[in-house]
Amino acid sequence: MKIGFIGLGVMGAPMARHLLEAGHEVRVFTRTRRKAEELLAKGAVWSDSASGAARGVDLVCTMVGYPEDVEAVYFGDEGVFASVREGTVCIDFTTSAPALARRIARRAEELGAAAVDAPVSGGDKGAREASLSIMAGAEPEVFERARPVLDLVGGNVVLQGPPGSGQTAKLCNQIAIASNMLGVCEALVFAQAGGLNPDTVLESICGGAAGSWSLTNLAPRMLAEDLDPGFYVKHFIKDMRLALEAAWEEGLDLPGLQLALRRYRELEEKGGGDLGTQALIRVYGT
Repeated sequence: MKIGFIGLGVMGAPMARHLLEAGHEVRVFTRTRRKAEELLAKGAVWSDSASGAARGVDLVCTMVGYPEDVEAVYFGDEGVFASVREGTVCIDFTTSAPALARRIARRAEELGAAAVDAPVSGGDKGAREASLSIMAGAEPEVFERARPVLDLVGGNVVLQGPPGSGQTAKLCNQIAIASNMLGVCEALVFAQAGGLNPDTVLESICGGAAGSWSLTNLAPRMLAEDLDPGFYVKHFIKDMRLALEAAWEEGLDLPGLQLALRRYRELEEKGGGDLGTQALIRVYGT
């Protein structure tokens, strides 16, 4: 297929590479062209705008940072909807607002195109290994059209329901991670305070009832002081804020999520916004 891919950050670049390696013709756009150089060397074609990347393709993928970026990429003067052709499927991998995903789907339908909200979980490791969990929101027939591409970048691809459902499921994912990250950090600092070797503690608890993806993959990075972003603190804050706003709309009180957001904001205020989410350990003084 001819595919446009917009957004080549920590997640987007390896995802686009998988599509190239599968033999698809990939046209790319990102705000900082140097991020595209490796893909261009592998055969990707550069576009000067999101509109250019979407012009004449069978499928458009977007992986950007914030809901306002999604809004601009799709609805802006140089956005996807300025040039998308009838029959194109638009897949947004960004974690964004469910209401925005539904709005994108409605506009795509008006243009004779279709849309899938397909936020992902698994971080940079999942993106590199094409093992991402993908939570999709779309009509079933649209999902099946997008499925071959989703399977190239994800290892667990699940249709959650109609447009917007993927974003809601992803916010469930972020809610579960938020409190878990507090627990991971607190377990490590408690082990150290008790005179234990935290690496040895991890050997015991990772495989037991306390086990989680964050404990297995991020706790060792905390101990090694490897705070490079697999997923940015600033983006996780965005996700938690979206989840809280959606919860409040439903009349839900989520105190664990509120506490996690407060601690991550403390980290951001200390200059940690561009670090990986495992940098939360710094809030605990380590």
